[in-house]
Amino acid sequence: MGLFDGFLGHGSKVDPTELNKRLNGVLIEGEQPQLAFKIIRDFFVFTQWRLILVDIQGITGSKVDYMSVPYKAITRFSVETAGTFDLESELKIWVSGTSDPIQKTLKKGTDVRGIQRALATAIFR
Repeated sequence: MGLFDGFLGHGSKVDPTELNKRLNGVLIEGEQPQLAFKIIRDFFVFTQWRLILVDIQGITGSKVDYMSVPYKAITRFSVETAGTFDLESELKIWVSGTSDPIQKTLKKGTDVRGIQRALATAIFR
């Protein structure tokens, strides 16, 4: 079911080795990944200072787009848990200066409360 979840765009946890490889040279001194989730080839990472969205492009995946969103730029967020018949959770993050939220679909069983707690902790500190 893991591969099927990936094709549906559902989030799953990122392998720490892959995460370290992808974030090599991206993180600043003292910055540590707190949470990371993968959606097919792309993933997003919560650090203590920002949200990093990693968009792996092309057939070979050699072209990568890194979008950094400082927590202070996040104006609001929404986390919707999976229901009995709904097999996915939704994460929406609104960034100042944009009208459309960043949206991510996470598979059932993802720690959405942990994500909500991480965002709330980062934003309200």
